[in-house]
Amino acid sequence: MRLLTYNIHKGIGGRDRRYRLERIVEVIEDQNPDIIFLQEVDRDVRRSRHDDQPRLLAERFHAEHLFQQNVRLKDGGYGNLVLSRWPFVGKHQVSLQLNRKKPRGAQIVVIDTPEGQLQAVNCHLGLAERERHWQVARLLEHPLFRESSHLPLLIAGDCNDWRNTLAAAELGRQGFQLATGPPSRFRSFPAYMPLGALDKAYFRGDIAIRAAHVIRTALTKCASDHLPLVIDFHLNGAGGTK
Repeated sequence: MRLLTYNIHKGIGGRDRRYRLERIVEVIEDQNPDIIFLQEVDRDVRRSRHDDQPRLLAERFHAEHLFQQNVRLKDGGYGNLVLSRWPFVGKHQVSLQLNRKKPRGAQIVVIDTPEGQLQAVNCHLGLAERERHWQVARLLEHPLFRESSHLPLLIAGDCNDWRNTLAAAELGRQGFQLATGPPSRFRSFPAYMPLGALDKAYFRGDIAIRAAHVIRTALTKCASDHLPLVIDFHLNGAGGTK
């Protein structure tokens, strides 16, 4: 099974600043993922031609979908989007906003995969280190997270974790392993010359990570300001280990 996580920057290229959602679609199609986590997805915003990106992407990929608008603008807003080849049997949205900082959120879904049920979390964390640690702690302690936390678990998204401190803190203490290490192999931002491993994936429970890699192509270097991250995995220990 394959999960792709990608901060699509509203479909606006990281260098040419042009809105081209079709480039994002092509990047995703090239990887043929089963589960898609997207961050910075626009809906009804002028800069992206007032497109309803969640609807357009869900229709394009014939996918189950869940959109979480975190940031409200004068016209429309943007947030996180989960797309899945397989049905959701549970879905929740959690606010991770700290005080008056920029609104952030996480989506918690339980997906009925061919290998069993999987709890998966799509997140976009804040820019300050203290904020990120608070957000992870809030997520892991949230009742909506804990109600299905006995299942195999994947957490992925734009973590903004420049110093790579989350894995050894709250996540590590609750038994999560980093699927995207060492960080030097997973630099994803900025797309045209990656310096930081900001897009990460963590797992816990009966999951075998088969492969994890950042997609570096001519297209991904211009489609967004982040590179996409792909995780290949199995449940119940099938398919070997990382």
